[in-house]
Amino acid sequence: MSQPMTVDCPTCGAPVEWKATNPNRPFCSDRCKLIDLGAWASEEHKIPVSPDAEDDLFSEDLPPRH
Repeated sequence: MSQPMTVDCPTCGAPVEWKATNPNRPFCSDRCKLIDLGAWASEEHKIPVSPDAEDDLFSEDLPPRH
């Protein structure tokens, strides 16, 4: 039998067994999951976008730049 796949918890780095019965994966615990959620909510984590990305989204709503 092969060994179960493990990943590192994104919050604390603890090894986590990757299986469907683990409700917290990829986190090791509910606590680590909530810490990560809090980091996203406080904008400590961000998805990088180009500076003009918002301009493209709202370009029809705003007058053109000069």
